Amino acid sequence: MTLFSVDGKTVVVTGGSRGIGRMIAAGFVEAGATVFISARKAAEVGKTAAELGCTGVPADLSTPEGVEELASAVDGPLHVLVNNAGATWGAPLEEYPEHAFDKLWNINVKGVFALTRRLLPGLRAAASPGDPARVINVGSIDGIRVPPMETYAYSATKAAVHMLTRHLARQLAPEHITVNAIAPGPFESKMMAFALDDPASRELVASGVPLGRIGRPDDMAGAAIYLSSRAGAYLTGTVIPVDGGVSSFTP
Repeated sequence: MTLFSVDGKTVVVTGGSRGIGRMIAAGFVEAGATVFISARKAAEVGKTAAELGCTGVPADLSTPEGVEELASAVDGPLHVLVNNAGATWGAPLEEYPEHAFDKLWNINVKGVFALTRRLLPGLRAAASPGDPARVINVGSIDGIRVPPMETYAYSATKAAVHMLTRHLARQLAPEHITVNAIAPGPFESKMMAFALDDPASRELVASGVPLGRIGRPDDMAGAAIYLSSRAGAYLTGTVIPVDGGVSSFTP
């Protein structure tokens, strides 16, 4: 096995039908992994799975039933779990609905915990001292810094994802399962469409990135593959910003 190889590994990517999840899933498929993707909308999951050459499993991971549907579709050892499925909500402070916190907690945090716990048998079956099983949680730079937009539940739940990552990492390290998080900055996604679809707004976002551009699919796939390969086998409990320097250099 070469340093960055994931060839032959079995990988689950939640929220894999579009955006960051699709970027990660496509990178694993191209690198020779066997990939399962999930999302709520069956038509989108099927379309993306056919385009990428992977297996699609429709599932709402904010519910116990959805967690069980996905877990039942993945047999045998599971080398990599990418918890990417998530949602956001923006509204002015005085109008911010309480149920937004409930919705985002269920999918962004509770869903990550429930699916990871349910898939532990497969992760344990794949784990070894030299090649741990991997859990990668997709957080956000908005869980690291205070975001400029009024997305209170989103930033709070993504900060919770980062802490959950550290907590799970400590618990699972003796079992040779690493748990790390990726904190994306601006990438093409439905969540960022409001800011990136308009050319002027897109240029404004890019100008706020120290490296001067929006993230590309291979930037995101590369971070996930690194964490899943021999190269990343000695990392656990980390939160890695993949943001062009935004969270490090922007006040």
